[in-house]
Amino acid sequence: MLPVTGRVGIVIVVVAGIGSPALAQERLRAYADVLFYGDNTEFRNPFREGETIFGGSARVCAAVEFGDRVVLRAGAFGRQRFGSDEAFDHVRPVLSLTVRGRGSTVVIGTLPSPYVGTMVGDRGTLHGLLPPLQQETLLFERSYEAGLLWTLERDAVRHSAWLNWQRLNTAEHRERFDTGIVTEVRLSKHLSVPAQAHLVHQGGQLYASGPVSDSYAGAAGLAWSAAAPRLGAVRLEVHALASRHVPDRDAPARSRTGRAALARATAGIGAWRGHILFWRGRHFVKDEGDPNYLSLRRNGRYYGGTRDYAEAGLARRWTPAPEVTLEALGRLHRTERHYEYSFRIVATTAVVWPR
Repeated sequence: MLPVTGRVGIVIVVVAGIGSPALAQERLRAYADVLFYGDNTEFRNPFREGETIFGGSARVCAAVEFGDRVVLRAGAFGRQRFGSDEAFDHVRPVLSLTVRGRGSTVVIGTLPSPYVGTMVGDRGTLHGLLPPLQQETLLFERSYEAGLLWTLERDAVRHSAWLNWQRLNTAEHRERFDTGIVTEVRLSKHLSVPAQAHLVHQGGQLYASGPVSDSYAGAAGLAWSAAAPRLGAVRLEVHALASRHVPDRDAPARSRTGRAALARATAGIGAWRGHILFWRGRHFVKDEGDPNYLSLRRNGRYYGGTRDYAEAGLARRWTPAPEVTLEALGRLHRTERHYEYSFRIVATTAVVWPR
């Protein structure tokens, strides 16, 4: 089997051949999406370890647009943690087919850049999932995903469903994937119903190399949004959540069923956006979820009581050029009796040529 660099080279050669006379009637474009990030959590509590994540990632690809509905992309993705001994810590080919319909889009292969157009704050997750379902830092550490994606944009409905295949089943380890749904249905001008579900599965039948596990959770609630005097865009929401964590199907005593409630308020004025949220959960454990919300200690032991968590944050966005966005975020955290802070800076650029 060719090494990663060899496979990426083949992809680039294929892309270079796209401009042949047979495809001259189609539109050929080049895309580049680049992310720079610095995330610092200045805390260490019984549930989550403090960490500094500093690096960047980029994807460069060529695209053949077959009219307005079908796009074929091929290129390469690379991610680097600053200070690493490796030029790139993660290199993957980009290969996808996008088909658009009336308000609906299907992507097969490499999923689109998750950070383009993303606002920091309490919503900086890969697919817009709530942080207890999927930790925000995965936006930096796993910004490459491949599988299937379906999005729907209508007047009253916004919907996204995906399957991200993370790992194959081999003699060394089980296969692993995550899949989820994020939906919001607007009932009126101000009121809507958000709903989410997310599953992380580890299994496979080819090789019994490790335990079979499932970790899934769902959330449903109500949201009210409006433009308020002096506050700009305001959104208030409440969510009820439930989880089921099965780390090993052959050891049912280790499984946990949890429930929780989350209340969140956000307000934005121009380039500024502030948020505050409150969380109460019992036995809520979710693979890939933010440990600050979970009933699982850093040492692997379950927390038997009711978990409390709260945070407040303020974010600012700058646009020094039409293709460049710079965002900064500061937060205060209360994890049980621990008071902590964190800060983050993110820069993104998305370039298309020719425009």
